[in-house]
Amino acid sequence: MTLFTEQPRVLIVDDTLENINILMSILMDQYEVSVATNGEKALKIAAMEDPSIDLILLDIVMPEMDGYEVCAKLKANQKTANIPVIFVTALTAEENEAQGLELGAVDYITKPFNPALVRAGVKNHLELKNYRDKLEEMVREKTSELIITRDVAIETLGCLAEYRHLETGSHIKRTMNYVRFLAEKLKEHPHFKDFLNDEIIEHLWKSAPLHDIGKVGVPDNILMKPGELTPEEFIEMQRHAIYGRDALSYSTSKLGPNSFLKIAQEMAYTHHEKWDGSGYPQGLKGLEIPISGRLMAVADVYDALITSRIYKPALSHGDAVEIIRNSSGTAFDPEIVKIFLQFEDHFRRIALEFSDEG
Repeated sequence: MTLFTEQPRVLIVDDTLENINILMSILMDQYEVSVATNGEKALKIAAMEDPSIDLILLDIVMPEMDGYEVCAKLKANQKTANIPVIFVTALTAEENEAQGLELGAVDYITKPFNPALVRAGVKNHLELKNYRDKLEEMVREKTSELIITRDVAIETLGCLAEYRHLETGSHIKRTMNYVRFLAEKLKEHPHFKDFLNDEIIEHLWKSAPLHDIGKVGVPDNILMKPGELTPEEFIEMQRHAIYGRDALSYSTSKLGPNSFLKIAQEMAYTHHEKWDGSGYPQGLKGLEIPISGRLMAVADVYDALITSRIYKPALSHGDAVEIIRNSSGTAFDPEIVKIFLQFEDHFRRIALEFSDEG
């Protein structure tokens, strides 16, 4: 993107030396001018990132590749699509003008050249591009601010639930990174590639802090009980998965089915389901369990095992790995466990990087 802190750069594309010389004499006192004598050279120069081209004056009638084809290729390339193209032509038929505008050109300059009109046309379209680029930059900055605000709010909500359980925000960071790492390693796996892509993986990562948001609905005397829960208390504790689903359902309905909160809701509701059907709250089995829930199940249990809780001491990394290995096909999706075991050292590094002491 060019915001014209230096002279704007104009590319003249014409196979006739006389036309090039005339246009250069009109423009070079105000702009940095480059020249291409055919379409192929023009496309190469336009695709350069440093220095970038700000506007192209493009002749229509050229051998091998005419201006229409050059313009179409420029607009088809992400690097050059936003460069304004002004056609330079002796053609006057309205259909020729319409064809160029349909291809994405912004204007026409006709031969013989009127220097004042050439300078005015170039100046106006460069100013429009400058304004558009600045506006796009402002939108990107504002969008970035909103995304950061959203992410901080999500992590804060997730930490609220964890603090009620006498845990720290580090649990949130660890599980987020466990889930993303597993998903990245599984996205080419035949069982997962139809679901996992870069956007979904980002949604999983953003959703992870909310997996236990339903704990805010569990009474303190149960949530923070140091001893073993009674059967009645355990049933109430299990309801946190339902509370989490319900807490996110309103926001999901407002933002639509493609929102990342849809995955957050799914993850909150299903991360305690087990591969053999013995989990809760629905007793889902095998592939009935959404991938988001299956990923979080491994991430959440591993982290629970290696950290101390009010009702238990922390286990070693090796002991936690063995428990997950032995739970493959019962508690956990065997394919996810394979990846976990293959990269267990990476999970240990994540745990150390985001340790409660750190």
